[in-house]
Amino acid sequence: MILIVASNMDAASVTIKAQVLKHYPFDETADHFQQNPVYNAIISGKKATLVTLNEESVKAQDLASSFPDAELIVFISRHSSASGKPTLSVHAPGNFGEAELGGLPRVVSVAPATAMRDALKALIEHKALLDLDYEVTYECTHHGPSLNMPTMFVELGSSELQWGDSRAAQAVAHAAMHAIEKFSTLGTEAVLGIGGTHYNQNFTRMALAGEAVFGHMIPKYALTYIDGEMLSQCLERTLEKVELAVLDWKGIAGQDKPKVLSVLQDVGLPFKKV
Repeated sequence: MILIVASNMDAASVTIKAQVLKHYPFDETADHFQQNPVYNAIISGKKATLVTLNEESVKAQDLASSFPDAELIVFISRHSSASGKPTLSVHAPGNFGEAELGGLPRVVSVAPATAMRDALKALIEHKALLDLDYEVTYECTHHGPSLNMPTMFVELGSSELQWGDSRAAQAVAHAAMHAIEKFSTLGTEAVLGIGGTHYNQNFTRMALAGEAVFGHMIPKYALTYIDGEMLSQCLERTLEKVELAVLDWKGIAGQDKPKVLSVLQDVGLPFKKV
């Protein structure tokens, strides 16, 4: 079963959910979750269940206990930034350091690298089809929840103006469902991204060009938290086998470069610089 998660506390999530129900064959069931109707559909032979939270998605740390058979969890969510730049994004949740926005300290969710790549490519496709003036990008791993199963966010941002944009929400809905349609636990190899900004355009470009499939991505600002234990966790908590680290070399501060190389050597992970 694949779980799609919306939130009544999130204006963008409500808008995206409406587009999912409009364009895909979900039927309302007699079941409820947090007093909200549960919807089911068969998507490419797989059961998909859509639930709605009465809490912020980042706070859904106990969600997996209610759906222990979920093979993939896809949150449809808002993206927020001070710039307010129209953005469609994809990322895995989890915390490299403290749990400031939900989840657990120093625990990342399992990153479904191939599904994230598929959603990213679908965002690009539907941005063009719908003639949207939005940036499409990976975000680095951040915020909660920290779940022990493959989990990803597909987001619409970055301000109230975009959260109510039904056409952009349609692109997010199609991207999330495209990733679900193609999802398989038998994924290809993945890479770990290290360095650069929170919105890493190098990693985004490589994924769109078919050069790499990224699981967790660790931005420049989080490298202070990275040690052998954290790096090993990022490898273990990626659905696919991680064979390589891709370093955004110019996006790593000079003082952090020796540490990054040392930790990679300690865990035995090859790397390449981009």
